[in-house]
Amino acid sequence: MTLPIRPNRGGFLRPFGCGWFIREYLLGNGPEGSTPIDPERGAPQADINYEYKEALARATARERAEKIISRMVLSGADVTEEQAENIHERELKRISRKFTHMRYHSFLVYFGMLKRLMWVEATSESENSSIQDNYPEAPDRTYYWLTAAGREAGEDLWSNPQYALYPENGRGHQSKQTGWPHRKVRKPCT
Repeated sequence: MTLPIRPNRGGFLRPFGCGWFIREYLLGNGPEGSTPIDPERGAPQADINYEYKEALARATARERAEKIISRMVLSGADVTEEQAENIHERELKRISRKFTHMRYHSFLVYFGMLKRLMWVEATSESENSSIQDNYPEAPDRTYYWLTAAGREAGEDLWSNPQYALYPENGRGHQSKQTGWPHRKVRKPCT
């Protein structure tokens, strides 16, 4: 019997997915320890991206620390709360922000799909960006919030906005990137 190997939430190498995070963040839930926002005000794309990367780093550090602590406990060591916190902080410092994958341009492309799906829209609020100090023609920081369609879209659609935007292509494009859900599990060689 072969069992499909795939994550419950998020994607491969990620504890949670970008779509899930954006939705929860714009709902004002402050997912994975991120700063809660006012859902009626929204947030700029750069802030959402920053919070996403930081939340990924925290979640990854937490998973690594849990693995280290469980190995220590299995080997018979007593681990205090202070030691556990020190291990978590050490792992958090070790994580490169580049390790958390999605670069800003990829985030903008992903966010653009959400805008085309009309799940997020710009609010009337904007503010000056720091680049405008040296380049006054630069665009302002625009705030975005969830639309009613974004709130009603199911978790399966949020996990794959490309499929939601182009359903005629089917879900086959996923197998090129991650192998999920079409990759067959190889049986171990004996």
